[in-house]
Amino acid sequence: MEPPADRSTGETIELHPLIRRVLAPNPSPFTYTGTQTYIVGRGEVAVIDPGPADERHIEAILVATEDEAIRHIVCTHTHRDHSPAAAPLKAATDAEITGCAFLALEDAGPRADAAFDATYRPDRVLADGETLTGEGWTLETVATPGHTSNHLCFALPQADALFTGDHVMGWSTTVVSPPDGDMAAYMASLAKVIDRPESVYYPAHGEPIEKGRRYTRGLAGHRRQREGQILRAIEEGRREIPDMVAKMYKGLDPRLTGAAGRSVLAHLVDLENRGLVEQKGDRWSKTAA
Repeated sequence: MEPPADRSTGETIELHPLIRRVLAPNPSPFTYTGTQTYIVGRGEVAVIDPGPADERHIEAILVATEDEAIRHIVCTHTHRDHSPAAAPLKAATDAEITGCAFLALEDAGPRADAAFDATYRPDRVLADGETLTGEGWTLETVATPGHTSNHLCFALPQADALFTGDHVMGWSTTVVSPPDGDMAAYMASLAKVIDRPESVYYPAHGEPIEKGRRYTRGLAGHRRQREGQILRAIEEGRREIPDMVAKMYKGLDPRLTGAAGRSVLAHLVDLENRGLVEQKGDRWSKTAA
């Protein structure tokens, strides 16, 4: 299924007096309409998830912030659709690159467009609870490992908002791909944001989520349902991941089959760590009671 066309690519869209969005020209089955870069504040601003190193997108960010000062370039994580524009944007503005820690791994998953960005070099790494401030705004760091071990969200209390990167997306569930992607950590991070006060979520892909906590509770419930499906599939004799995917993801775009398999593997690793399943070669079975 192709992502819907979005004619706002490259335009500056105001979502809140403190929040503007610029959509990158990188639509795909994995990025939906593209990566959404957010500009926070007025005058002295922060740019969240600068996106791919695409000259058109970098120029669109500079146009959107003309006569303003970009002080912080903030990255939620280091997949290539999120952080590569940080370095050229810093070169153009002398802003500080901050947010997540450096992480670049060889990923056995199928998502070539979401490989790690080996060029990312932060000036400052933010820990859970640390803040960035500007005139009239504060960004609070919320550590949310799971999709990647270095994933961060950012809360903006002045807008009752949470920038969720790829942790909670407005169009699809998040791929959790071992070895760095961790389902137990992801579920704990979902619970963490549900317990937070923010109402509106601004994901890197997809539309704003107006009732973010309720939506995220639904995502957590969906993951628990997947876990149950996996255990039932094993009981039915489906012991290999491709067979489980065929059973559970009927009608799935074939280009997403590999990504679905990575999330199934993440569930299986979690179940194995909890002593509920065991692996022999490519085959999985339930642990004897």
